[in-house]
Amino acid sequence: MSDSSLPAATLDERPALVLIDLQQGILGLPTAPHAADTVLKNAARLADAFRARGLPVVRVRVAWSPDGGDLPVSRAATPGLTQAPPAEFAAFPDELGPLGDDIVITKRHWGAFTGTELDLQLRRRGVTQLVLGGISTSIGVESTARSAFELSYHLLLVEDATTDTDAASHAHTFGKIYPRIAEPVTTDEVLELLAR
Repeated sequence: MSDSSLPAATLDERPALVLIDLQQGILGLPTAPHAADTVLKNAARLADAFRARGLPVVRVRVAWSPDGGDLPVSRAATPGLTQAPPAEFAAFPDELGPLGDDIVITKRHWGAFTGTELDLQLRRRGVTQLVLGGISTSIGVESTARSAFELSYHLLLVEDATTDTDAASHAHTFGKIYPRIAEPVTTDEVLELLAR
């Protein structure tokens, strides 16, 4: 993913891994350009490496109350949910390992900062940089990345630990949006940075 004309990616002393919507109800969607199980495997490798170094791992899921009262309201042409999915929709897959000390954030909108305590949890732990992955590139991950940038976090976006439901949307976000706010990297590049 790295462009040889760009400086090498940098890892801050206190980064956090933030995984967006890697949950049962999202992992079952058709994805491109990467298969959801490939993204999940790479996310699990990153999570293991962060935990081994005592660095925060944040699992973000999207869920709503059973009565659907907190579903997002929109007049957009593409309607959203009209009722809350069942509880198992928000369950984390076993591949990410036991929860342990992972921070769990439940969001009700696209971005992980909107209406949640994510910023508080990160600042209390001295986090200055987010390493982001998840599904989907152009919605939950991009919304979170934009907010993080506005909150002055440094960002690494892990291309092969991120995917979309549309390959063109993934390509646009990584080609046009992320280079302006983040350093796009691969899973192996992050693991190499952690090993230094």
